[in-house]
Amino acid sequence: MQSYYLIVPLMAGFEWFDEGLQNSLREAGWPHLTRPESMVMMHVQMNIVRPADIARSLRLTRQAVHSTIQTMVKRGIFEMADDPDDGRIRIVQLTAMGDAMRRDARTIVEQLTESLVPRIGADGVAALRAALDADWGTPPLVKLDQKGQGAEEFRRSSNKNP
Repeated sequence: MQSYYLIVPLMAGFEWFDEGLQNSLREAGWPHLTRPESMVMMHVQMNIVRPADIARSLRLTRQAVHSTIQTMVKRGIFEMADDPDDGRIRIVQLTAMGDAMRRDARTIVEQLTESLVPRIGADGVAALRAALDADWGTPPLVKLDQKGQGAEEFRRSSNKNP
């Protein structure tokens, strides 16, 4: 399905990578990660290790992220440690198992990326990488004109008494 909205193929591309990664990790004998677990793992790889920061980045509640992290601690993927910058805060760290899983995941993602070359071409992969690596800046706030006043129209219509 083609879409003119860039966000749709971006999400489809992410899901393609995540599905390929998860299937390959399972094939290699690693435990299944849920999408939230996978997202938390990616944040830890980006050195976002404070649960509150992970929650903020994912736009999830702290409770949801803490629950996901605790599940991964019980499974032996993460451990909690004192933050070296603030002893009152606990941070997420990979265990030896988690680090081995991360290394396998990195290899799989590299191979998934290479598998795109015969599918979309080396130039397509390079262009995709360049576009996604570019500094997009802060997301702009888009103000709707009169044609795009759906929220206001909805509020007016929903306030009518039948």
